[in-house]
Amino acid sequence: MIEEILPPEVVAVDTREECLDVELFPEERVALGQAVEKRRREFTTARACARQALAQLGLPPSPIVNGERGEPRWPVGVVGAITHCAGYRGCALARAGQLAGVGIDAEPSAPLPEGVLGEIARAEERPLLRELARAEPAVHWDRLLFCAKETIYKVWFPIARCWLGFEDATLTIDPAARTFQARLLVPWPEAGAHFPALLEGRWLVRDGLTLAAIALTHPDDSRI
Repeated sequence: MIEEILPPEVVAVDTREECLDVELFPEERVALGQAVEKRRREFTTARACARQALAQLGLPPSPIVNGERGEPRWPVGVVGAITHCAGYRGCALARAGQLAGVGIDAEPSAPLPEGVLGEIARAEERPLLRELARAEPAVHWDRLLFCAKETIYKVWFPIARCWLGFEDATLTIDPAARTFQARLLVPWPEAGAHFPALLEGRWLVRDGLTLAAIALTHPDDSRI
């Protein structure tokens, strides 16, 4: 389903079922450690999706372990992201020569827990959320805001290698086009200095899920 909001350069594999018969690499088993059963199921199914996505890129299976901030560490020459929530697992990958980064996030289509919106929404975003809720109340716009901001971080961190908070980007959402724009309020560090401050993404709400995605293109002067 998430492939609907990603460009053709991206290979996406998702599932609403558990895929537990995949053989984990030793590094992945070490990474799991003594994780609880819920985490083991999420991890294993996400790796099954990643194996399929790598295969569609013409690449062999590879261990996918997490980096310092929980980000998946992909094989050289690959960019991508993993997401999971209750009843959904997904992976989206692209060759690094075609895209600079991919961010995806999936959330249940439900209001955010009490108190969370105050932690993630900037003052200028709240009137927009209220306006959207009046126009299209079936969408949980607070959850979509959270989902979209997660995708921003997922394209930011592998390049910037530093933290980006929810307050460090301000979003506008287009309900007709099912797109969003995110303006970064902090500069890219030197490693990402050529990337724009304005990021664009797409979103989808269907079958109890809220999905968001960003495919970050290369600046003209930094293409691999």
